[in-house]
Amino acid sequence: MFKKALAVFAIGMAAMAGSSFANDDPVATRQNLMKSVGLATGTLGKMVKGELPYDPITAELAMRVIFTSAVGYVDLFPEGSGEGANTEASPKIWEDKAGFDAVALKLEQSALAAIPASKEGLDSLKANFGSVAQNCRACHENYRVKKN
Repeated sequence: MFKKALAVFAIGMAAMAGSSFANDDPVATRQNLMKSVGLATGTLGKMVKGELPYDPITAELAMRVIFTSAVGYVDLFPEGSGEGANTEASPKIWEDKAGFDAVALKLEQSALAAIPASKEGLDSLKANFGSVAQNCRACHENYRVKKN
């Protein structure tokens, strides 16, 4: 049942992101994508900690959500899309675009590498999830403004 819920969620998030693209709203699109990444990361983290039973299909789906969200993510930050918007995007994204792009690419690459590993067993998931989480954290620490 959990696998079905994750798959339905991923499809729903993709549809919401797609509708944001159709409306040409990069802020809404990136926020929707990050919500899906947050849920996928949370699912994987719970598996790694033993709070959820390991399931190879769910792990692979969650890692695919992270990867597909990361692909092209940097294109959702056009100049001016952080000004006056209800966003947690730090101005540093535009001040250090090359650094931001590099961190996003590392996330994309680590998630892609972790897709096959995520379905090879819990130990394999654990060995690869750390790299993905580290890249998420690097972006959040350097390019995100936390709102109260």
